[in-house]
Amino acid sequence: MWGNNAKKKVLVLNGSPKLNKSSTMVITNAFLEGMKIEEDIDLEIIHVQSLHVKPCIDCLSCWGRTEGECILKDDDVKMVKEKILNADIIIESFPLFFFSMPGVLKVLTDRLLSMMLTYRGHKPPEDGRSFHGLRYYDPNKRFIIISSCAYTEVDRVYDSIKAQFDFIVGSGGYTPIFVPQVKTLIELNSEAKTKRFLAKFIEAGKRFMKDGALDPLTIQGLSKPPFTEGAYKIFLNQFWQEEKK
Repeated sequence: MWGNNAKKKVLVLNGSPKLNKSSTMVITNAFLEGMKIEEDIDLEIIHVQSLHVKPCIDCLSCWGRTEGECILKDDDVKMVKEKILNADIIIESFPLFFFSMPGVLKVLTDRLLSMMLTYRGHKPPEDGRSFHGLRYYDPNKRFIIISSCAYTEVDRVYDSIKAQFDFIVGSGGYTPIFVPQVKTLIELNSEAKTKRFLAKFIEAGKRFMKDGALDPLTIQGLSKPPFTEGAYKIFLNQFWQEEKK
């Protein structure tokens, strides 16, 4: 087992405004199920929508006068930061909103700037490393992004998300799990098809807990859409027709 032998602390930041009704959390929960099958974990799920998070005011105090600490104290960000620092595995679960993350999660992300090293005019690294560097870097900590979208595939539509996290934690600093067509699959209410689809996420969760990583072929398999392009277009046309009634 990777890392130490202590029970792993797993923190899930659910960035969906729909809280427990999030379609993305369906696949995240399947991944967590697999993790728990492989190893006993200490799990906590935080719904970002339910937090009190003030927007960043761009004072840059966390890079200067109060380096490493945000001057805004009267909200939930300090609590979240402490949980991130104490976790062995952090999972951000969110749907793709207009080629980015939901606003509630972006506001929280902005407020975590203190976790990055102070920018001192250096040029972006050309080897895929974090643009700034992580202030609290821990080689044993793992970061996973699980996100779903309504597109037929994940190619290109996640480029802005990948670029943002490549800059923040480095291109090899996180495990990207991007999944298309999830909302339609859940709403179709086909128990058998959904169960077959989620089985690979359960297996991936088991593998991650065993190895501390997922190989590229597994990640590619998780991004395979549940429907053919033709069938998916039919489902979407039916959906929009219903929406007009």
